[in-house]
Amino acid sequence: MIPSQQIAIIEALDAARAAQPRLPAIEIAERLAISEGELQAARLGRDVWTLPLSPNELAAYLPQLGRVKALTRSRLAVLEQTGDYPELSGGPQTGLLLDPGGLDLRLLYTHWHWACLIRDPMPSLHPMPSSHEEEPQWRWSLQIFNQHGCAVHKCFALENPLPRPWGVLAALGTRDTPAFTQSMPRLKRPLPEAPTLASEWGAMRDVHQFFTLLQRHRLERIEANQLMEGRYTRALPTHALETVLQQATQRELPLMLFVASPGCVQIRTGTLPAPQRARGWLNLFGEQFTLHLDDTAIDQVWQVSKPNRDGGVTSLEAFDAQGSLVLQLYAERQEGRAERREWRQLLDELDSQEAVA
Repeated sequence: MIPSQQIAIIEALDAARAAQPRLPAIEIAERLAISEGELQAARLGRDVWTLPLSPNELAAYLPQLGRVKALTRSRLAVLEQTGDYPELSGGPQTGLLLDPGGLDLRLLYTHWHWACLIRDPMPSLHPMPSSHEEEPQWRWSLQIFNQHGCAVHKCFALENPLPRPWGVLAALGTRDTPAFTQSMPRLKRPLPEAPTLASEWGAMRDVHQFFTLLQRHRLERIEANQLMEGRYTRALPTHALETVLQQATQRELPLMLFVASPGCVQIRTGTLPAPQRARGWLNLFGEQFTLHLDDTAIDQVWQVSKPNRDGGVTSLEAFDAQGSLVLQLYAERQEGRAERREWRQLLDELDSQEAVA
């Protein structure tokens, strides 16, 4: 990035924040036609520092950061949760932060390209002119981006004073500039043939075998759903997603919400508050979590059944117009136990509700 570009980005950022202090960085980046990673990298040396750590070294710091707001976004969904990261497990390629009902994440290190520490001024609750200069209040965050500058995961400090590990990370910070590459849009192709897909799908005994199944047949998830329609999957109207969230709320049915970025899957488990619509988005506002969903831009919704040793599991999967997974819903379930009957009943009732509509 040449200095003139960096100056222009910083000036545009400052102007946007002055006009709308709470405007998300991703929206400012979109206005400038750059990635969010490029926006933050332009601030290096001014409230942004590169963290020169390997992905698993960086992930090992997460459980030490105290109470945080953890955020993961897909193209059309944003999941925010407050809590403490659990202890890290996993291996060199994948990290596991396992805490069903709390912060529950799967980390895919191969997509972690650039990590940075960010210090932003806290938006004032009462932006009134003052007769004396006040010390700025800072909001600290750790943010991770993939090679295209797309946010993988973010965590925001909630404790004051900051726990010591935040200072340790700050002492490690450098001004090393990341190099991002342009993201290429997905090219749609004719639906490929996969003659043995149905038999292999039916032979699954663990849902985690599904990823190997997709790789073996070189299929996208949405292509597999389309190929298996009428056998293991069925297409639903896009508004079925809102119906399911409303019904799950009314029945106090605990669900698992999966939101995935390119390098992180964040899962929230539990009962749901009533969905609320605001500024065109569908929102769940819970005590310890928030889900924001741009459901009007969802292109396809699928009900998907996968066999396993416990009688199978059923998910609801939403995709955008590019075929990217936006949100997955499962019923809360413990390993080794059958899927909740109430969840399958809710999904079965979608047919009769569509007939009435």
